[in-house]
Amino acid sequence: MATSSRDDHRGREARTRLRAQREEAARRAGLRGRLVVGGAVLAAAAVAAGGAVYAANSAAPEADKPFVRPAHTTGKDGITVPYGKADARNVLSVWLDPRCPYCAGVETGLGQTFREEADAGTFRVEYHFATFLDGALGGKGSKRALNALGAAVNESPEKFVEYLRVLYANHPEKEADDTFGSTATLLELADRVPGLRTPAFNKAVKELTYMPWVEKVGQAFYDQGKKGTPDVSLDGKELTLNSGKGIESITPEAFRKLVAENRGA
Repeated sequence: MATSSRDDHRGREARTRLRAQREEAARRAGLRGRLVVGGAVLAAAAVAAGGAVYAANSAAPEADKPFVRPAHTTGKDGITVPYGKADARNVLSVWLDPRCPYCAGVETGLGQTFREEADAGTFRVEYHFATFLDGALGGKGSKRALNALGAAVNESPEKFVEYLRVLYANHPEKEADDTFGSTATLLELADRVPGLRTPAFNKAVKELTYMPWVEKVGQAFYDQGKKGTPDVSLDGKELTLNSGKGIESITPEAFRKLVAENRGA
């Protein structure tokens, strides 16, 4: 649709104001390192307006489906996806938005280490998800990717973590690209996880079976007062995992050192 020069001017002014608000929010909250690449959105700013945006997006017709909770999830309505030994003394809590480049940096840099340490019993990983980037940037990739992740965890926790790895390994360079809004893309990436493309998985991705679950998972981000993604903590102690070099995470060795320093007995 064509846009008038006046509309363009107003749009530029609005973007300038929003950027100033984002930078001030970053200064106050110490979240400057969480600015999404390209300066498109700051998670803290998205949270500030998140209630209204999220409510509007939740009115989509695809949300009007019966609630189905994926297998292998925990908590009220299954909003948490655990990986590791249920009796692990320590818990690594990881909050991600599927479209967030900094989340991609954490997963590609440290995701395998998370799983190795969980398998060894160092801690249990509890995955939580946000979907605020759909509202902030437009599109549906965060929610549809999370629906597909719900279909993956319904198969098994192992297939879930492998599919999560594949999604972030193929993350779009620009967060404004709604790559994960494509059902065909989500299914094509699922082909890279051996055994994931079952009839049940395919049906859930195509028919958006877990979208009501997605809404509850996404709402928990606001309910728990989270400020941005990625948000990682060990037994409630926040861990800074960004290296300060773009979206790159700290090394696995540096992460293990942080865990040793913050892990309870």
